[in-house]
Amino acid sequence: MAPEENGEAARLLRSFERRFLAARALRSFPWQSLEEKLRDSSGSELLLNILQKHEAVHTEPLDELYEALAEVLTAEEPTQCHRSYLLPSGDSVTLSESTAIVSHGTTGLVTWNAALYLAEWALENPAAFTHRTVLELGSGAGLTGLAICKTCRPRAYIFSDCHSRVLEQLQGNVLLNGLSLEPSVTAPAQHPAFKTPDTENPRVMVARLDWDVVTAPQLAAFWPDIVIAADVLYCPETILSLVGVLQKLSACQKDQQAPDAYVAFTIRNPETCQLFTTELGRAGILWEELPRHDQKLFPYEEHSEMAILKLTL
Repeated sequence: MAPEENGEAARLLRSFERRFLAARALRSFPWQSLEEKLRDSSGSELLLNILQKHEAVHTEPLDELYEALAEVLTAEEPTQCHRSYLLPSGDSVTLSESTAIVSHGTTGLVTWNAALYLAEWALENPAAFTHRTVLELGSGAGLTGLAICKTCRPRAYIFSDCHSRVLEQLQGNVLLNGLSLEPSVTAPAQHPAFKTPDTENPRVMVARLDWDVVTAPQLAAFWPDIVIAADVLYCPETILSLVGVLQKLSACQKDQQAPDAYVAFTIRNPETCQLFTTELGRAGILWEELPRHDQKLFPYEEHSEMAILKLTL
């Protein structure tokens, strides 16, 4: 391969790597240039480099060319890949995620748009989290919480979910990002580590939380100042369970004040959103929609409409 061809191949490989590792939409990749290069036998080395560097390529069927590349790999099961999300501070959040939207019976092994949207809002409003204890419901892969832990200086952060595989991945992602995990205890507020302030790193734990069975005293034991959730409105049953948890959290009085709550979601079906606000009204939970902010930091799917509701518990 001529030197100029080597240089072009290297540029294509670097471009692919930047987009893929930053979870950028691969539809923006210069596929036409790659296709022309691959039609030449000299392009086989470039293809091999791409496939060796990005094991998850085979699970992201974005277009015909991408599917053609996918045929080179023949894995039958979803695999794990690593994605890095850059933060304004220059730091980054790196996550181990599933390469399939649904795997092991859950959608919680990937990062969804509303998690990115809520993280972006948090980074623009760090005072909402600084020196406070945060309880996240349905943490999934952990992007939102890790971004908050790295930039907003919370006192403590409790990631929570109920699926065993999600909890396992969450624990791994916390450690992957250089944070330490506190022991799992029944009442974390009673644990000395959660009472000791640390201005450098928040106290972090991963808790199993089943919305249908958790009790108000169990939630109160977390002593949350702020409660958040992202992309958890996807079916009527889940909405009813979530509102039930929010009602129980209303009883979590701390200095005569219930925790603040923020729920972010992608508007896929207006009826689902309407059901959520209707059930909030029935539960006596007031809400207001926060002003929309620019989606400028993280990569989003095209035409995604998102919102964040601030709840008064």
